[in-house]
Amino acid sequence: MSPFSMSLIALVFIFGGAIVGMFLRRALPNHHLRDDSRDVIKLATGLVGTMAALVLGLLVGSAKNFYDAQTTEITQISANLVFLDRALAHYGPETKEAREALRNSAERILDQSWSKNAARASRLEPTSIGGGVLYDKIQALNPSDDLQRSLKSQALSMAVNSGQMRMLMYEQGTLSISKPLLVIMVFWLIVTFVIWGLLAPPNGTVIAAMLASALSVSGAILLILEMYSPYEGIIRVSDAPLRAALAHLGH
Repeated sequence: MSPFSMSLIALVFIFGGAIVGMFLRRALPNHHLRDDSRDVIKLATGLVGTMAALVLGLLVGSAKNFYDAQTTEITQISANLVFLDRALAHYGPETKEAREALRNSAERILDQSWSKNAARASRLEPTSIGGGVLYDKIQALNPSDDLQRSLKSQALSMAVNSGQMRMLMYEQGTLSISKPLLVIMVFWLIVTFVIWGLLAPPNGTVIAAMLASALSVSGAILLILEMYSPYEGIIRVSDAPLRAALAHLGH
């Protein structure tokens, strides 16, 4: 299910809770909503609302950390590609095939992660971007002096580091939001809105305020889910670092 669909479902249930609360207000006897009862209800609402706010804040923080980590790692990979290309260029013309493999690897990363076809856009698959071919090309080099031996060693180290970074990004891509935590938070929000509807007079202004609040909360849920899918949807990791690196490869 897409993040937009999940946030829309959350919106329906949360705002529906307010409407249910307004209907309950009409059904309950008047003495159930006297001042002393309202005070207790408000205290309960404050407790549930505070718990929901804390969990929402934790989820936003966790999603933002995940998104920032993916951004940092794609930037680091882009920088490694440029440094590796420069090392191979200094090695000599015999690294032409290795540099071509490096460029092909970068193009595969770009095509796989930022495909114009939304159905193809996905998290980075380390087994499908040719990292092994690049490593083999570098390993096959026969250095003739100390400088070339040093450059080959550095190139192999950078190739391994880039491969490790891609694998790390792949493994991180398997992470997702804790669904039980999300469900519990939405349930708490529904309870909060039911009580708000129970205490509020059913007029247009109140309904509009409830709808605006429900939209705000469901919007936050949408942002959380989008940040856990950084290569698809409306909030994507920028491909600018990788495109900038591609512009320097092979020159």
